[in-house]
Amino acid sequence: MRQAAPKTILIRPVAGRWTATAAGRSWPCAIGRGGVSADKREGDGATPVGRLPLRKLYYRPDKGLVPRCGLPLAPILPTLGWCDSPLDAAYNRAVLLPWHARSERLWRADSLYDLIVPLGHNDSPVVAGRGSAIFLHVARPGLTGTEGCIALRRDDLLDLLALVDRDWVLQVDAK
Repeated sequence: MRQAAPKTILIRPVAGRWTATAAGRSWPCAIGRGGVSADKREGDGATPVGRLPLRKLYYRPDKGLVPRCGLPLAPILPTLGWCDSPLDAAYNRAVLLPWHARSERLWRADSLYDLIVPLGHNDSPVVAGRGSAIFLHVARPGLTGTEGCIALRRDDLLDLLALVDRDWVLQVDAK
């Protein structure tokens, strides 16, 4: 079994289920409905393979929660969105809504985006069409597939976030 480097959250299949492992602990997780891809494209539903830095933690302050985490913290406000239009200059960046191009609202009625960590995929530099809004976030019941993100149950995500700081990376391994 391959060991993760220190300060790494390793995402890989273990006994037929996707698992996040960090600091000797493991949690079940969900990945993109399109599996994993070394050639991520906008809209393919795949989770990108590779080492992805953890950028910051966005959280919903109205939920009475300021998570314990060593990442920079930022509240999610009702006007916060994420541009997923490859032709827009703000592609794969946070934007204030309403935005003139296609964008995803981060303030959601469900709880999936109560906690969001943007992962360092296609953000330095941004390349149009190579994928946007790749987050670590709260999972749907049953850990069903995401649009390309990595998702954990809420309590598991809170446990994981308490471990991490700016020096951590998330590593997605291919099957």
